[in-house]
Amino acid sequence: MDRPYVIASAAVSLDGYIDDVAEARLILSDEEDLDRVDDVRAWADAVLVGANTIRTDDPRLLVRSAERRRARVAAGRPETPAKVTLTRCGKVDPGARFFTAGDTARFVYTCDSTLDEVRSKLGGVATVVGAGDPLELPRMLADLHGRGIERLMVEGGGAVHTLFLSADVVDELHMVYAPFFVGQRDAPRFVNPADFPQGPTSRMTLAETRRIGNLVFLRYLPRGDRRNGRTGHG
Repeated sequence: MDRPYVIASAAVSLDGYIDDVAEARLILSDEEDLDRVDDVRAWADAVLVGANTIRTDDPRLLVRSAERRRARVAAGRPETPAKVTLTRCGKVDPGARFFTAGDTARFVYTCDSTLDEVRSKLGGVATVVGAGDPLELPRMLADLHGRGIERLMVEGGGAVHTLFLSADVVDELHMVYAPFFVGQRDAPRFVNPADFPQGPTSRMTLAETRRIGNLVFLRYLPRGDRRNGRTGHG
């Protein structure tokens, strides 16, 4: 397989929202679950979020646990995974924590037609790569794989999860459900409308369930028996 092994990870409300419409970020997870997410980050060679997530959440995307960072260094890996984003137009602040926090590689994938523009804006803080017009996900994943990224964690947001799941390139889907409803029509959902291969006639395999306080964790294999035998995180 000429792409990384992909784990997609999300926390959602019971009605499938990843945030509400309030200015403050909606808290869906808890400390125990955040530690679980940190463990997956420590497993990954790179963590990917969309440009809108950088604009709205300004995430650091670092391994929080000092013990996990030491274990990565002892294994000859950077303290924290590489960071990856994809953007069609490059509307990302080079001062965002995606670019400034942590000592690790950063990759920005964009359309070939906007490559020069995005590179002039972000080339000083990241490696900017053209990946087709429009941006081609298989080409981006193949490029990451060629750069030594064998394990990729995808943390959203909704447009990114939709892109990866509809392209059938997710090997594991990690879902955490919070015990409440959002119920706001304009709030962002986990995925957007798309032609998903994981439909009623090709259902995902449930590989693990776990209670985390009042949360529930589900680990799915979206590709089911079509997986190629590579071992994931769970």
